Order: sequence, then structure tokens, then C-alpha cells
Amino acid sequence: MITIRQEEEKDYPQVFQLIEEAFKNIEYSDHQEQFLVEKLRKSDAFIPELSLVAENENGEIVGHILFTKLKIINDSEVFESLALAPVSVKPEFQHQGIGGKLIDFGHHKAKELGFESVILIGHETYYPKFGYKKTSNFGISFPFDIPEENGMALELTENSLKNIKGIVKYPREFGID
Repeated sequence: MITIRQEEEKDYPQVFQLIEEAFKNIEYSDHQEQFLVEKLRKSDAFIPELSLVAENENGEIVGHILFTKLKIINDSEVFESLALAPVSVKPEFQHQGIGGKLIDFGHHKAKELGFESVILIGHETYYPKFGYKKTSNFGISFPFDIPEENGMALELTENSLKNIKGIVKYPREFGID
């Protein structure tokens, strides 16, 4: 039995360790995700209700997901969206649907809070299962080079990205300019 709930301050040490473990053997990682989460918690981009943990029946935190504010910018307009990064599941609990539960719950909560879209860089075969499509389909690009299939967006409300074109602007805590 997995329960999804909002992360609390007392969870921070356990979540730090979980994220470190989850990304330890990931090839396309700088292994700094746990530090990124710490920085984002202190930023203006942080939304406490969208920092979520998955807890098993023993009260052990086995997964975490974070959605933070980001912007899509073009010459004349700025649009608010969310970044999904990172999603982490303890290695021994992976491939049991916990990441998917966190993503689904996070989408529901984000929509409830009035957010209309989510942007991510992720695995091209995993995220489309949750409705993500290439950002290039929407006219949204990143301020750096990534393989086209790894930049994805999700409309939490129908057509919310229909007339939005521009470049993703991450919070400065991501260290991307």
C-alpha cells in the first residue's frame, strides 16, 4: 500500500538520501539532483503542495516528486508553467508503479492549484504514457540542446499550450541560463 502525501520538513533528510540513491547508477545524471531539490525548496519557484512523497505501509519514504514553477518566454509574452524534476524512487522499489502514482497525483494536484501545463526533460518511452508530447509539437524549445524526443510537455487543461510559443526559462536554481 502506497500513500502519496505532501512532503514535510521532517522528511527532508530521508528524501535527500532517497534521491541520491535513486540517481546513483543513472548514466544521464550529474548526481546532483538531491542538491537541486534542496536549492529549489528555498526558491520562489517552490510550491510546497507539489513536493510529494510516496510512503509505504511501514511509513518509509520510497519515492519523491517535485514540480516547480517555470516560465515560457517569447519576444512579447511570458507564460507560467511547471517543471517536473526530479521524480525519484528508491532502487529496490522501482518498476512497481510508484513513479507513475507520484506523476498522476502530482498532475491532479497541479491542476487543482490552477496550473495548466507541465514541461520536462525525460525518457522518451516513459513519459508519453502520461500524456506527454514533444515540446516541438507546441512550438516550445529549450535554452540548450537536447534530443528532440526528450523535451516534453503536458497540457493539464485542454489546449492550454495551443497558442503558447517560446523558450523554457528554468528557475536560476537549475543553473541553466
